[in-house]
Amino acid sequence: MKVVKSALSERGVLEIMPSACDSRVDDIEDMVTSDDPTPHERQFARRNIVPRPRKHKLQAAAEELRTDSVIPGTQAIWVKTWGCSHNSSDGEYMAGQLAASGYKITENPSDADLWLLNSCTVKNPAEDHFRNSIKKAQEQNKKVVVAGCVPQAQPRTDYLKELSIIGVQQIDRVVEVVDEAIKGHSVRLLGQKKEKGKRLGGARLDLPKIRKNPLIEIISINTGCLNACTYCKTKHARGDLASYPIEELVERARQSFQEGVCEIWLTSEDTGAYGRDIGTDLPSLLWELVKEIPDGAMLRLGMTNPPYILEHLEEMARVLQHPRVFAFLHVPVQSASDSVLMDMKREYCCADFRRVVDFLKEKVPGITIATDIICGFPGETEEDFEQTMELVRQYRFPSLFINQFYPRPGTPAAKMEQVPAHVKKQRTKELSALFHSYNPYDHKIGERQRVLVTEESFDSQYYVSHNKFYEQVLVPKKPEFKGKMIEVDIYEAGKHYMKGRPVEDAQVFTPSIAQPLQKGQVSGLPQELKASPQNGICASVASSALVARSWRFDGDGLKLLSLGLALAAVIVALVIDKLH
Repeated sequence: MKVVKSALSERGVLEIMPSACDSRVDDIEDMVTSDDPTPHERQFARRNIVPRPRKHKLQAAAEELRTDSVIPGTQAIWVKTWGCSHNSSDGEYMAGQLAASGYKITENPSDADLWLLNSCTVKNPAEDHFRNSIKKAQEQNKKVVVAGCVPQAQPRTDYLKELSIIGVQQIDRVVEVVDEAIKGHSVRLLGQKKEKGKRLGGARLDLPKIRKNPLIEIISINTGCLNACTYCKTKHARGDLASYPIEELVERARQSFQEGVCEIWLTSEDTGAYGRDIGTDLPSLLWELVKEIPDGAMLRLGMTNPPYILEHLEEMARVLQHPRVFAFLHVPVQSASDSVLMDMKREYCCADFRRVVDFLKEKVPGITIATDIICGFPGETEEDFEQTMELVRQYRFPSLFINQFYPRPGTPAAKMEQVPAHVKKQRTKELSALFHSYNPYDHKIGERQRVLVTEESFDSQYYVSHNKFYEQVLVPKKPEFKGKMIEVDIYEAGKHYMKGRPVEDAQVFTPSIAQPLQKGQVSGLPQELKASPQNGICASVASSALVARSWRFDGDGLKLLSLGLALAAVIVALVIDKLH
């Protein structure tokens, strides 16, 4: 037998080639044995061979892209907020923007891919809860983004290292930060918003938001304050006073009522200082807002410090008498000792506080005055504390927030000589006992009151409503009452509440001019784009994608657009390759 060479062709087929010196095969039988497959067996075997095609370069690139990349915008986010109503409003805005961008907002932290933790720096316990939540998230391998006053005031804190941060004036960029965190990157946005060199109140008021309670809109009218209290850490985060223009606030209120809101809360670090930086004042804002409130809906004013309300007492009394404004004011006194107030740098004396309370009680009969007191501030003596006790005995405040002093890092008060811990604790206990020794609502049993029903009680047994003086009235849990104003007869009173029995045949008044959004729906979007709740609180991906075009056409939006075009090009190339 002559020498025969075999080789694989470029097409992968086995070819048999004669030797270069041979021109033919002499005897074919010499090449075939009885063990070789028959022609029929060879043909059958060929039909069962599955060829492995070569990968097109674009196809290979696409596979690499799918396996190595994370596409943000589809993950579940848990938003947790601590602190004041200003912080709550910020949390609602951040949740709304994330939902509008396609993320699912979940109420179950274990279901979330990322935890957005919105912090409060007022007291040590709030920061402790915040820090523990970060640790818990990391133990569960959750992505973490932090926001609020703690990281804004002290971003270099050890436990915040390598975490993404959203500054208090950067909440309109939450989607950018979360996108990068989802991809494993760390981003920190802590700057101040300015226009023509002037500091602004913060992010735009017309951003999407998810209201925790669809019936209540929280509007921040300004950020920061004009004080420099020696115990306050919030000043380090929120800075000096910066107010929103009246027309923007009025527009936000108008939009809220068009979405079924029946109660508006005005909030800030000091509402009384509103407008001093932009040439206006709080009463001017309130009178413009009152024009927009539909019959039966209500407006609640937030905390104001005594110095800035003193010059507006006459006008404020008239506003608080308005039927669509709660006769309620939160005026923190902190201490009845002028010596302690001076060490706190509160910029008023106890007589100023008394003047505010006495004047409003005379001009607005029945008004609720809420106040705050700090027990055990550095340098507070027994005599100082007794003056505070006497103030509470005299006014019997129905709402009193009692705080044991905690020195906050970086504040002047932290460097002062501290009152012993056991003394602070004892004074806090004594003041709390005094507060619980009287019942402010017993004399109201038997009254007929008109109340606005807005939420559910903590024990889920009642609906919670408030009368003209923002006193809490529990009413039967009937769905037809929610978001309505009803008449009730008061039949029971506790320390913090009254119970009301609906008046038979009384009219149930609907104050809102539109149906409220469902829980989890995104506010601030055109009706056709509003998200439909899924599992209670998430935005629909279809409408989110449309909204994302208008809200996110920035650097990250362009990246996603480029990615989509690249994938489309890969698909087109594969189709063309198949056709050829």
